Amino acid sequence: MKREIKRTGVFTRRALIIGGAQIAALGALAAKLYQVQVVEGARYATMSDSNRISARLIAPPRGRLLDRNGAVVGGNRLNWRALLVAEQTGDVGATLDNLARIVPLSDSERARIERELRRHRRFVPIMVREFLTWEDMARIEVAAPDLPGILVDVGTTRQYPYGATLAHVVGYVAPPNEADVADDPMLGLPGIRVGRAGMERVHDQLLRGRAGAVQLEVNAVGRVIRELDRQEGTQGQDVGLTIDLELQKMVLDRLGDESASAVVMDARNGEVLAMTTNPSFDPSLFNSGVSQAQWVAWTSNRRAPLINKAVAGLYAPGSTFKMIVALAGLEARVVSPGETVYCPGYLDFGDRRFHCWRKYGHGAMDMRAAVKNSCDCYFYEVAKRTGMDRIAAMSNRFGLGVKLDIELPGARSGLVPTRAWRIAQGKAWNIGDTIVAGIGQGFFQLTPLSLATMTARLATGRQVQPHLTRSIAGTLQRGARPDDWPSLGIAERGLQAMREAMWAVVNEQGGTAQVARLPAIPGQVGPPVQMAGKTGSVQVRNVTREQRERGYKSENLPWEYRPHALFVGFAPHDAPRYALALVVEHGNAGSEAAAPVARDIMAATIARDPILRQDRPRVAEGGRTP
Repeated sequence: MKREIKRTGVFTRRALIIGGAQIAALGALAAKLYQVQVVEGARYATMSDSNRISARLIAPPRGRLLDRNGAVVGGNRLNWRALLVAEQTGDVGATLDNLARIVPLSDSERARIERELRRHRRFVPIMVREFLTWEDMARIEVAAPDLPGILVDVGTTRQYPYGATLAHVVGYVAPPNEADVADDPMLGLPGIRVGRAGMERVHDQLLRGRAGAVQLEVNAVGRVIRELDRQEGTQGQDVGLTIDLELQKMVLDRLGDESASAVVMDARNGEVLAMTTNPSFDPSLFNSGVSQAQWVAWTSNRRAPLINKAVAGLYAPGSTFKMIVALAGLEARVVSPGETVYCPGYLDFGDRRFHCWRKYGHGAMDMRAAVKNSCDCYFYEVAKRTGMDRIAAMSNRFGLGVKLDIELPGARSGLVPTRAWRIAQGKAWNIGDTIVAGIGQGFFQLTPLSLATMTARLATGRQVQPHLTRSIAGTLQRGARPDDWPSLGIAERGLQAMREAMWAVVNEQGGTAQVARLPAIPGQVGPPVQMAGKTGSVQVRNVTREQRERGYKSENLPWEYRPHALFVGFAPHDAPRYALALVVEHGNAGSEAAAPVARDIMAATIARDPILRQDRPRVAEGGRTP
């Protein structure tokens, strides 16, 4: 009996111990459950969601570039691409090896991906391959279990529907570099592009927009199950250009195979309606990557297709500069419009002889006749009397040799030489340099855009500045009215004398550019629109006396040694609205190579103006309204 009681006591103690241990274990478990579910419930829910939900930033669509009539000249299109999220794969190398069996990856692409991985955090998607075909995308989706961390995504890529037609104006985009990403982390998103040239670069910040975000539900292998939430980014702002696309296409087509550049401006407000450089290039190639062979082809081309010659090509102005010399002489009162200078075909000064383009001379020339016939000897004499510094000062007032407000990167101011500039080079300025400058030769380096600006200011008497931005997000920008631009402060009598002389160049018998006379506009009532203009031919190498005596002919020289051909003009001559400048590289003679092209460009420009199709007041000969 006692033994039974003792055995029961032992059992009871053991039961109490075991029960106490169970209660303690259950208490600890309950405490842990409380800790997990209540105290840290939110954190574990977030961790659970992070395994179930994949959050990604969305690159915003880039804003569009539009021509003045709303045509899209720089837009976007869909782009399928493969991305890599490093934190979703244990072995990046193995994942890339598996992907390479589906979509081949070059060594350079692998090296780029590795650089991107080192540069970004592991949760940031890295671009592996873009511009995927539908078949490539389907094969990647099928192989998703073997490709942890690889995502197929759709974004946008830049598209230039008119290619080479607007390449130098619109510019192009390219992937950002490390410095770009350091300045703006959004640029690390896949598919983001930054402007590298042209208006894409000028308005890059406006065009970029603001990033969005998307939340996706994924399974254990990372396959997307469904989209949970999406917050679209803000698209970049649209930028309207002053360019008229149809006119731009016509101008480029008219230049044909010539190595040339042309600028057409609204002379009243400075809007650039056409800015062409020939040859050109396809800007979309910079978006997807330029091959070595293509780069070599571009850079080895002696006609320099990558250079925007309208704003960066430098040329002596030749005879298109003679109006500036005349105005400088008038302001200095060293010559009057009616004074004559005799031209025997040359001017002797010291031991040098300066030739006129007409071998046996023009005879007695007043200012109007000298411009009309482009008499070199007349302007040799006027330049000699006026002096280079006065000529340079007048040039600067007309936009020559000074910085213009054009937005394009790489635009050059050019050079109008002065005595001080020459002395700074350690050289002496002599009278011979001034004489040569009288016909726009010598040390001058000017762009076609600056010549177009000069012409617009001659036509209007106002300090118009060329510009390419017409609107931003639909809001018109500055310079829409002529009154927005101040007067040049030059006597109207002198400006009118130059306009009438330029009218004579094109429209009077004996003018050097009669071939540039405009045809009648189809359907127009009243007298035809007339253009005023001036030709120019610029030597690119010296012609010796011996060559002249032996019957030198520039058209027989190799292409790169022939003179450049130039033309500047404005129309209508009695109410100037449009100004143009044209340079045909090594075209030989302005009257032959440049004037006919300029005629067709101006005719097309006027034909696109509905106002000029209406009845216009009849004007008297010489450009004077009766």
